[in-house]
Amino acid sequence: MKYNTKNKRRMKTNLKPLAIVAFLGILLQSCSSDDEGTPSATAPIISNFEYGEGSSHSEDQVAYKGSDIHLEAEITAPATVSSISLAIHAHDQEPGEGEVEWDFEQTYTNASYLVINPTFHEHVDIPSNIPSGEYHVLLTVTDELGNSTEAEGHLQIMDAITLSEISISETVVRGSDMHTEFIIHAAHGIHEITVDIHGHGLEVGEGEVEWDFENSYSEGYHDQTEVEFHEHIDVPATAPAGEYHILFTIEDEDGNTLEYETHIDVTAL
Repeated sequence: MKYNTKNKRRMKTNLKPLAIVAFLGILLQSCSSDDEGTPSATAPIISNFEYGEGSSHSEDQVAYKGSDIHLEAEITAPATVSSISLAIHAHDQEPGEGEVEWDFEQTYTNASYLVINPTFHEHVDIPSNIPSGEYHVLLTVTDELGNSTEAEGHLQIMDAITLSEISISETVVRGSDMHTEFIIHAAHGIHEITVDIHGHGLEVGEGEVEWDFENSYSEGYHDQTEVEFHEHIDVPATAPAGEYHILFTIEDEDGNTLEYETHIDVTAL
């Protein structure tokens, strides 16, 4: 029996290109599978971002002028961190008398942060002469591959000491007493309260004696964070009649102070 060797050779020749195509297909599929199995580096992840009053490491998102802010966050970074930036700025706060705008920006490149999965922990001082109100906090983490992630929130910055429900005599007859009363809120506790009273260029008449009053109060107030200041101050019968200036100074345990000024008229009758 004779075989058709010519047809057989043609079939072998046609199979060679098909085999090459099949091989390339398998090779490409294998490479594609390898690529899919190797995840690309992802951006850093910021978790447990907390901030608040520095002295107590609070998470209440409230801090006080003249004190500091505690900030902390856990960072998961597949690639090494290259920088951590922090920005704090006001939300349309209008500075009052003696106040200035405050915008805080800082980039941290400490060696302890330029690693994989660092923990961010910083304390930022708050000026005492900035407006109270809401401030925006923005934390940005960037890795060596250029990936970056942001975490943000809002912080209430408040006065360390505030007064409310103020009631002080406007006039007083000499020889009697003047009434002073108000509520003190002191986030860090009261150290002492000072009252200073002096006349405005008053002439001292016959039988009168110049009167300047200064006294510090701590008993019943020291270390209190909220208390009613209620005192009666005797006005000597010999004090010259006229207008007197009163200055209340409240100092807290951190050295922050708040001054409140007013006037009182001392009358002869």
